[in-house]
Amino acid sequence: MTELLDPRNDFLFKRIFGSEENRDVLLTFLNRTFQEANQPLLQEIVLLNPYTDKDSPSDKQSILDIHARTIAGELINVEMQLFNRYDMEKRTLFYWSKLYASQLVQGQSYSTLQRCVTINILNFELLDNDRYHSVFHLREDQTGIALTDDIEIHFLELPKLNAKSIPVEQGGLANWLLFLKGATPDQWEVLTMNEPKLKKAMDTLEFLSQDQEARMQYEARQKYLHDQASLMEAAKNAEKYGFRAGMEKGIEQGIEQGIRQTALRLLRRSMAIPDVAAATGLSEEEVTTLYESLN
Repeated sequence: MTELLDPRNDFLFKRIFGSEENRDVLLTFLNRTFQEANQPLLQEIVLLNPYTDKDSPSDKQSILDIHARTIAGELINVEMQLFNRYDMEKRTLFYWSKLYASQLVQGQSYSTLQRCVTINILNFELLDNDRYHSVFHLREDQTGIALTDDIEIHFLELPKLNAKSIPVEQGGLANWLLFLKGATPDQWEVLTMNEPKLKKAMDTLEFLSQDQEARMQYEARQKYLHDQASLMEAAKNAEKYGFRAGMEKGIEQGIEQGIRQTALRLLRRSMAIPDVAAATGLSEEEVTTLYESLN
């Protein structure tokens, strides 16, 4: 049997949950998330940035998240984070604020702004608690009175999910997170028993794992993410020991070098130049130059 790819890879996650043909998979996942947070369930969603072949797995400018709109006009953003980034809490607020502000065009009243929900799925522990699902709203400190319900932020921390302590036989969000965390195919039957829609997500993962082009794009994204994580760790150590200056430029140069190394590796595997360009975010001219350097 072909080795399964890791659904926590954000490029792969978007292909499974952010494509039009799997919109029902995303809807069920969202409803399990909202159900656990005692929020109303959704009847339908519209994907605002569905997965397309233009989603470059190694484009440093690409944020492979999922944007959706509810029938009521509320906006939802779902993002998978494989590695911890600097200032994750502030980063989350920044992207939430951009989503919220994007609704308003010149001349419109503030009253037209709709609720925005951010769902961060984290492959690392962030918050100082033992809850795998934490939800934040804007509330008055003493009375708990809501200032507004327009902001809602979820953190789903996969490392805090212990399969032995979760009653998966009851269905719900835990089943989906265990799948993302890396449940093996022999565990899938249990997970899908009360979550039938998970079967479609699993079938998609199996299909992509057997597709050569998808594997190459996946590997390109994995290398980029690992390079990013290594460079951020180096920057963190540099800051710790007091030689932060110039580190940002070094990080950028390191990422660029990593992308070119990935392109060379794909070219050596006889991947076509246009496909390498799509997988790495480089131009076809840049890839052609790299190809010529091999000969």
